[in-house]
Amino acid sequence: MSVIDEVTREFTRLPGIGPRTARRLVHHLLRGSSDDARRLARAVESLVDRVRPCEICGTFAEGVRCEICSDPERDRSVICVVEGAFDVHSIDDTGEFQGLYHVLGGQLSPLDGIGPDELRIEGLLARVDSSDSRISEAILATSPSVEGEATAVYLEQVLRSRGVRVTRLARGLPMGSDLEYVDGSTLAEALAGRREM
Repeated sequence: MSVIDEVTREFTRLPGIGPRTARRLVHHLLRGSSDDARRLARAVESLVDRVRPCEICGTFAEGVRCEICSDPERDRSVICVVEGAFDVHSIDDTGEFQGLYHVLGGQLSPLDGIGPDELRIEGLLARVDSSDSRISEAILATSPSVEGEATAVYLEQVLRSRGVRVTRLARGLPMGSDLEYVDGSTLAEALAGRREM
């Protein structure tokens, strides 16, 4: 296999990149300066070497803790529970939410063998139950899919039993979609219109 084919194949492993787009990216790199390609390679290598999940919320961080968990100005009484780290950035970029986050690492899907033990639910409950916790509200920002709804219902039960007010993003997000693909203004409206479960 040629180097061009190998790099093309690696690009196709990225979400949303098909064979034609991958080939275009490879040719773009070859037409550009070698410094540009090396800079990209160094950036990807740094990404892999330096970025890890935050020890508290599970989003990506260059240190032990992410900037959000380390920020003393964040509202520590509200936690937004999301499926993936990308969702943290989608919501935070709206500027409408100033609380904390918790990344589950997926959604409940019994058919795929994903139960509560496969997600970061115990970490969420430990944060809520901690003696220094001030969390009084949990916003469930799971995807409006069957699995996302099942995850939200499960979390609502366990969080309410601990005395936490549970809210959900307002409807208006398209059913069956992922938060990753929803625009910022729709997310901002959904946050502002959240409701009790």
